[in-house]
Amino acid sequence: MELKTDLKAAICALFEVHEDEGGTQRVVTPLAFAGSRDQVVVRVRPRGTHWEIDENAEASLYARMNGGDVDGDNVRLWASELERHTGVALDDDEKLLASVQDQRLIAPAILNVASAAQQLYALATSHKEREASDFKNQVAAIVTEVCHSLGVAVSHNARLPISGDLEADHVIGGADRPIIVVTATSAKRLLEAEVIHMQYQLSKQPGFVLAVAESQKTVGVKQFNRANYYTGKTVQFSPFDFAQLLRGQLH
Repeated sequence: MELKTDLKAAICALFEVHEDEGGTQRVVTPLAFAGSRDQVVVRVRPRGTHWEIDENAEASLYARMNGGDVDGDNVRLWASELERHTGVALDDDEKLLASVQDQRLIAPAILNVASAAQQLYALATSHKEREASDFKNQVAAIVTEVCHSLGVAVSHNARLPISGDLEADHVIGGADRPIIVVTATSAKRLLEAEVIHMQYQLSKQPGFVLAVAESQKTVGVKQFNRANYYTGKTVQFSPFDFAQLLRGQLH
């Protein structure tokens, strides 16, 4: 069988190259993060005597947005092996980065960084669905127990009377000042808690948005700290402290 397609041209056509400010080349690759249509984008930046090739920490960002753990032991071990074999490092800003002096090595470095971005995302988000479910069940059990002991009404997976078709994990109490509990299993869900808080303020409806994250690490420390300014309260989960907080809010 004869190959009639210009394979070299076909492969090259899969990559889009855009020139940005400061001589940076932005390469949109055909590789995508698992389970999404988000393509891996690599930047090639001139740095005096060498070139830096990185993915702008987007793999880590997308992983955290989907409840991934970029700080896990599996990721650390993988990053160590990655740097040793490919020269691509995971830096302190959670960015995958390679440096080359020979321009002929830029293209291979782009492929290495893009491939590493896919791997990092997959590793960071592996097994998170079960863990997130366990966390949600723990929060639900405490909410149910506290409300039952105090004789307070509670609804679960409740559609909220605000724009955006948003849903709370739990709504506690009456319509005069409900406690709206959002179980933040990911940075994305924590952002939704902020949107819920904002919508309640804009619509001038009573409601106290309480976001609870399993840990600061699961949603990102920056996102966690920010959320306390844009929700009624955002807390790191502790079974005893969370139950006490609910009881205090309901008295």
